[in-house]
Amino acid sequence: SNDKRDRVSAQPLSMRYVKGPLVIAHNGALSNFSKVREELEEGGAIFQTTTDAEMIAYTIARQRLNTGTIEQAVELAMDKLEGAYSLIIMTPGKLVGARDPQGFRPLALGKCGNSYMLASESCAFDSIGGEFIRDVEPGEIIVINKEGLKSVKAKCGRKSSLCIFEYVYFSRPDCIVDGVSVNIARQEAGKILAREHPVEADMVCGVPDSGLDAALGFSKQSGIPYGVGFIKNRYVGRTFIQPTQAMRENAVRIKLNALSATVKGKRVVLVDDSIVRGTTSARIVKLLREAGATEVHMRISSPPFMHPCFFGTDVASRDKLIACRLNSVEEIAKEIGVDSL
Repeated sequence: SNDKRDRVSAQPLSMRYVKGPLVIAHNGALSNFSKVREELEEGGAIFQTTTDAEMIAYTIARQRLNTGTIEQAVELAMDKLEGAYSLIIMTPGKLVGARDPQGFRPLALGKCGNSYMLASESCAFDSIGGEFIRDVEPGEIIVINKEGLKSVKAKCGRKSSLCIFEYVYFSRPDCIVDGVSVNIARQEAGKILAREHPVEADMVCGVPDSGLDAALGFSKQSGIPYGVGFIKNRYVGRTFIQPTQAMRENAVRIKLNALSATVKGKRVVLVDDSIVRGTTSARIVKLLREAGATEVHMRISSPPFMHPCFFGTDVASRDKLIACRLNSVEEIAKEIGVDSL
């Protein structure tokens, strides 16, 4: 973006304060953002961005003035922050990771040679030849310096509530999240789907990429052959964040192409991970029918998406969610043009 403000907001956020430089990266969203920001601004704080990360950094910096170490400052700051925050913080001598006590979002600890690493997804370690050690626990603070690694668990032990959408859609399938392989979790969801909602059909295909693992599970469980129904264009981004409806529909057209050679004349089970607005699903079903599929039976590996989320999932208001707008699964099926859902 050419907007300077956006560049300033890009993470990791780097800042200087009285104790020296501080760099912070954050995944999640604070539910008490407005309240904390108001309090800080009334105390004279000046913000360059509208990001949670800057406000979290400011909160930590203020706590640091009254306490000894950066990790103690993080621990005190955790009392003031509510919502989802997986954090990685760097000072000149330390790397600090913290995961909110409810563990909404993942945070992973890894190692490469003699160096420890922190990342929001374990697959990041694989890509640089490192290894995944374990998940950072909800409420845990990890401190890494030249002496090695230590863990602070004063904030651990509360009821945790990992965002289920990590398993459904967000995480890459080659990640481990809270001890569970995302790829296997998605396949299991597909198997359960095949047991609960069987259908007579000739082939199973998934919507790339997040529907593919569930489709494979559905195929294994049902015995219906798995086939490639779509080819995905690798050179476009995610569609659900396009601002207008027309742009989203165009993006879907550019992003996916149905393979008529494999679907023509067939009854197809179409597996996807979720239906949010319903527009992408309708478009994909239309692509299959245009390619010659005789029946389209849609199977979704997560429950109806009924409510917006305030912890870092970019979902618009309730009236945009098809499961809210319509009263039943049958109505949704009719709107997106499938034989069954």
